[in-house]
Amino acid sequence: MKKWMVSAIAYLLVVMGAYYAYSSYSETGAEEVSHTDEAHNNDEKTKDAASEEDSGHDDSHNEHESETSVEGDVQPLIQLENEEIIITLKNNNGEIVSDLEVNHEKLLHLIVVSSDLKEYKHLHPETDEPGIFKVKHNLKPGEYKAFIDIKPKDLAYNVKPVPFVIGEDHGDHEHNSLEPDSNLSKQIGGHSASLALSSFKVNEQIKLKFNLNGEVPEQYLGALGHVVILDEKAENYIHVHPLEGNEPLFETEFTNPGIYKIWAEFQFDGEVFVFPYVIEIK
Repeated sequence: MKKWMVSAIAYLLVVMGAYYAYSSYSETGAEEVSHTDEAHNNDEKTKDAASEEDSGHDDSHNEHESETSVEGDVQPLIQLENEEIIITLKNNNGEIVSDLEVNHEKLLHLIVVSSDLKEYKHLHPETDEPGIFKVKHNLKPGEYKAFIDIKPKDLAYNVKPVPFVIGEDHGDHEHNSLEPDSNLSKQIGGHSASLALSSFKVNEQIKLKFNLNGEVPEQYLGALGHVVILDEKAENYIHVHPLEGNEPLFETEFTNPGIYKIWAEFQFDGEVFVFPYVIEIK
């Protein structure tokens, strides 16, 4: 009997010792895990805070870029009065903008195209009061888009189409339906101009080379020629000047595939001739 009791007491002591050791280890381990998790969480919070701070700077920068590069700081307005096109330049606060840089010998270039892209005018309105430009026109009744090409000082500006209508607007305007030209050689007013493109691919630097059948164009607005390009919806405007040299060689890039119309302007004997082309960029 005594032997049994001794054995039972010994067994009980062993069990209690094991339980005590396990409990101590579990509490210590839990405490260590708790401290580790807390430290990890603190590190994550620090990283998140830093990330949010950096992100805040990036978002602000992107927002600023978006506001200036897309919307612009100058909003041109068009009025029609007594066979004149009147352009008023205002900033986003409605204040007159008059501080412009001279761009190819002019303060303002006005490109006007009809809704079907058949009519094209390159005009140069003059100003006799701050921020207001006027020019006479001989446009036929119809729907048009104007592109006001200016370089305001210390203000962001992007050339965007400004629609307007000559005569009564009946709402049944003829819009453009362009087909790419199969022949890029044009004859205008006794002069010829053949266009060759180095590529028809999107997102490539493309050279536009004009063969003028041996004729040498005169300097026009400080250059050998000018090229204006619009997409078929007349929304994206590209104005290209020739590369340096003695030949009418231009370079541009198309960021979207589609059909585009090109107007190339060259001056011979004091008169400017416009050669139109329609191409497809893929």
